Amino acid sequence: MAAKLRKGDKVIVLAGKDKGKTGEISSVDPTSGKAIVDGVNMAIRHVKQSQNDQGGRTPKAMPIQLSNLAIVDANGKATRVGFRMDGDNKVRYAKTTGDAI
Repeated sequence: MAAKLRKGDKVIVLAGKDKGKTGEISSVDPTSGKAIVDGVNMAIRHVKQSQNDQGGRTPKAMPIQLSNLAIVDANGKATRVGFRMDGDNKVRYAKTTGDAI
């Protein structure tokens, strides 16, 4: 199945503690159906001090379900993703505006 959300897409969170926040997808795991979005679903990671690292509490982005994300269209609103044939190429497009992504 084709991926509706990919690395580098600007998305908005639809549900959960970070509802309404936007960010860019940094990685996607299609087998678990989750993605890591910069600045969303942050957790505190306690890092032990080492010879090369200061250590302490560092924020880390945790995975979020793909079903809780929606791509942001040109107007800045959440939209669903559709597929269509543009000549010989299959392209993704925003359902609200009809623009190719």
